[in-house]
Amino acid sequence: MKELELKLKKLKLSGIVKVLEGRNKFAVESQLSYIDFLTLLIEDELVNRQSNSYKIRFTKSKLDYSKTLDTYDFNYQAELNKKQILDVASCRYLEEKKNIIFMGNPGVGKTHLANALGIEALKQGYKVLMLHTTELLDRLLQSKGDGTYVNILKELLNADLLIIDEVGFKKIQSVDEFFEIIRRRYETGSIIITTNRPFEEWANIFGDAVLASAILDRVIHHSIVFKITGNSYRMKELIKNNQ
Repeated sequence: MKELELKLKKLKLSGIVKVLEGRNKFAVESQLSYIDFLTLLIEDELVNRQSNSYKIRFTKSKLDYSKTLDTYDFNYQAELNKKQILDVASCRYLEEKKNIIFMGNPGVGKTHLANALGIEALKQGYKVLMLHTTELLDRLLQSKGDGTYVNILKELLNADLLIIDEVGFKKIQSVDEFFEIIRRRYETGSIIITTNRPFEEWANIFGDAVLASAILDRVIHHSIVFKITGNSYRMKELIKNNQ
């Protein structure tokens, strides 16, 4: 058995190594055929690889595991179309290279929903990366200084889903870098954006009406927009705690 395990490790079949002894006993007791025994081992290997893939992709994604669709209080945001959100969670928009925009005042759950959709995409095998707008631009600017720009750009473009959180939280200085990401992902990879500013104010965010128009044109085209008009969850918790 030990010799077989060593050979399996050399073949990088760690999933089979983990269950080999137990599966062997089960196969003998159940009088499984060689084909059935082999099928079980292959299924165990596939499950192990899928699990490892999810863990690796989750770590790289920077998502918050606690912010899921199950933990979002749709009752508090009664005007939000839950059925449409659940439909989007099927991830068909990723195959269609569509974008999603969550727009609303601070505290209404935009980031939570974006994160939740990211988790659903991970479950279906997609590569996801979630970054705050400031972090995204800081990484791009820093990479230009240390020679890693090509690698960072590749990471941002290779993700099946890029989530950019809180566009409009403060004025964007690095407009060219932001536009480059939007331009390069246009019709090639989906983006989820959360913003507390309506589209007509984006010229002020970017400080350049022409570039703002070019960014909006690419972001809105092939997009699904959710405008959340409810109250802040943070205020809800504050009121609850003070009662």
